[in-house]
Amino acid sequence: MSADIPNLNERAQTLLKALVERYIADGQPVGSRALSRMSGLDLSPASIRNVMADLEDMGFIASPHTSAGRIPTPRGYRLFVDTLLKIKPLDSVEIHELEGQLQTDSRQKMVASASHLLSDLTHFAGIVMTPRRAAMFRHIEFVSLNEKRILLIIVSPEGDVQNRILTTTRAYSPAELVEAANLLNQNYAGLSFHEIQHRIHDELKKLREDMSRLMSTALEAGSQALQEASDEVVISGERNLLEVHDLSGNMASLRKLFNLFDQKTSLLQLLDISSRAQGVQIFIGGESGLVPLDECSIVTAPYEVDGQIVGTLGVIGPTRMAYERVIPIVDITAKLLSSALTHG
Repeated sequence: MSADIPNLNERAQTLLKALVERYIADGQPVGSRALSRMSGLDLSPASIRNVMADLEDMGFIASPHTSAGRIPTPRGYRLFVDTLLKIKPLDSVEIHELEGQLQTDSRQKMVASASHLLSDLTHFAGIVMTPRRAAMFRHIEFVSLNEKRILLIIVSPEGDVQNRILTTTRAYSPAELVEAANLLNQNYAGLSFHEIQHRIHDELKKLREDMSRLMSTALEAGSQALQEASDEVVISGERNLLEVHDLSGNMASLRKLFNLFDQKTSLLQLLDISSRAQGVQIFIGGESGLVPLDECSIVTAPYEVDGQIVGTLGVIGPTRMAYERVIPIVDITAKLLSSALTHG
């Protein structure tokens, strides 16, 4: 998520780093005199004001109309996170405590506990996309609705039932529907739809063309149905955000954020994007395009089962968050959840 940022000289970087750290700590606009004391640079307030004016012109800081001080912009936070931030790793005691809290007896409880941990440790909202399940079936059945519409009934290995309506190019007799279902149930039950599509690619060519078309349509619809059913987000600590002054003072932003939690669609898209990247991802303000809130940042990391990425977890909080603390918490929680799910 690195931004297109011009090179800053060392003096400007030092002042920007000091300003961001001070603003994250107390949430108040930072003036040139305070910055002079904090930065350790032997510069006059006038020289510091000149540097701050340059930083403001480049879009790294802004001046609230109610104060003479400056605050970081999302662009300023991005430069801070990408080049100036020093991560503070968690100590072994903290990691051991986290590990113990994830040792639960089911995957659902592990995912829920990871979400609560992220929320408790950061005091923001913890989010976890539940592990993707392979789109597998235990039993399939076709029921004719009318001439060219068929009801596909899929029973997952866990007993969940999904229905999809298939539109076909011709009518199928009850005997043909039974034949197609029996072929799938007897030979491929317990496999994922993706595996079946590969295994019977050549076999389908040997079947009658009409039957091949029906089964191909069923495989695609079945895979989509079970995949949709497994995509869920576990959210913990949303109410923590009501305590964050940066957000609680703007009801319109809070309303957007809680609508986001209710809908979950954009969150799923964002978490899905994050799962395709390696390591921790940081979205500041509206960078993701999916969560258009300038006041919020999202820190995410993918987690694995047996070396395969199956989901993403993260934290949603204000842009004024302690990134050096939140980033390692998200990173280690993803690694611990991966280990617990793999060996649990």
